[in-house]
Amino acid sequence: MATETQTPAYVEEDVGNIALLEHVNVQIDDQALSTLFYIVGMGFTRDPEMMVGLENMWVNLGEQQFHLPTGKPQVLRGHVGIVTPSLDALAGRLEAVAPKLEGTKFAWSRSKDCIEALSPWGNRYRCYEPSPEFGPMRTGIPYVQFDVPRGAARGIAAFYDQIIGAPATVTSRDGSDAAEVSVAQYQKLIFRETDDVAAYDGHHIAVYVANFSRPYALLAERGLITEEPRNHQFRFVDIVDPATNQKLFSIEHEVRGLKHPLYRRPLVNRTVGQFPEPRRVDGRTVLGSVM
Repeated sequence: MATETQTPAYVEEDVGNIALLEHVNVQIDDQALSTLFYIVGMGFTRDPEMMVGLENMWVNLGEQQFHLPTGKPQVLRGHVGIVTPSLDALAGRLEAVAPKLEGTKFAWSRSKDCIEALSPWGNRYRCYEPSPEFGPMRTGIPYVQFDVPRGAARGIAAFYDQIIGAPATVTSRDGSDAAEVSVAQYQKLIFRETDDVAAYDGHHIAVYVANFSRPYALLAERGLITEEPRNHQFRFVDIVDPATNQKLFSIEHEVRGLKHPLYRRPLVNRTVGQFPEPRRVDGRTVLGSVM
């Protein structure tokens, strides 16, 4: 049974300092495979305005993105939550691309209310249909969940609350604590304790903050800034316990102010039904027309 720190209803209206979780960045080593998985299989949209070469791919889903530069593959330590309009349609697309992704780490499975998909490089995505839990989101990233060491959750919650200015609570489920960090209206960062935490390989997330200067100053005092402010953003990697400065977890944050030129840039998204949906032909699932 889950237990949770109880907070008054009016406090839950606070959105805190993080205004938007915008993108997750993981390197991949094959742009063609990336197109098959993210665009054809998952049904997302390649951004038509930026990063249209072979060295990087920006992929739109609602108001969020994946950034997929070419390089040594990276795997996020945890999984990314996805809202998609139809699990049935997603299942058909994944079945259709499966033969072309053989020999990679690609896999997928379906439960009652979720599809879990592994990218060709092993990144995990849990996909859900829209629900009140995700507010008005029809397509997008409602949360990112990280695997963190035992005993780290409470310090991580304090870090986001005291240093970043984002409300955070600690929950417990099935014997594991988790720090849940509020992001804007209906997004979260979740840090769930586990016994098995992989080595960090450099992947990152990007967030926008309303108060830029205070987190920067508090992080700088602790020597945690890894990229000084430029183009309305700074970066840090290590999450520490505010009381002891002990490192708890590493995940690079690209922290952008609301004056950043890309803040709330309208993202092009395909509408379901405007691209070929999977269909059965000769006992197999295919996309598009068959010649």
